[in-house]
Amino acid sequence: MSAATNRLALVAGFAMLAAGSLAQSEPLLPSAISPDEFTWAKSPAGNPRTAIGGDESKPGMYIFRVKLPANLKIAPHYHVDERIGMVISGTLLVGYGEQFDESKMKALPPGGIWTEPAKQPHFVWAKDGEVTIQVTGNGPSATTQVSPK
Repeated sequence: MSAATNRLALVAGFAMLAAGSLAQSEPLLPSAISPDEFTWAKSPAGNPRTAIGGDESKPGMYIFRVKLPANLKIAPHYHVDERIGMVISGTLLVGYGEQFDESKMKALPPGGIWTEPAKQPHFVWAKDGEVTIQVTGNGPSATTQVSPK
């Protein structure tokens, strides 16, 4: 599949994600937020996170940002919902599979995008410094850690 075809499929996926979530949940409310207005709180893992819209524990579209500290490795895990991530700052290494394997990772700079199909194990690494990512999904969501083999 060509890069242009991949981009078109990703844009179509964003559109389907938004359209599907609006049909089954409360509609999004008008909102305009600048980054200096974000309310950052500690995530369950202890790193900064801000909810931008929706609630991932409820049906419907959600979006959040999270800051990953330098050298943080997130072990293989998966989510019950489909997600699309984007690197806001820093460089994130992303890989797919049930075992953390640096040789299977791709470095994504700011603006880089990756997909997380439902129940697809994946892993990430903020190898070279702090990374801020933005994640969009269609809840309810949950995370399952993959048991090491």
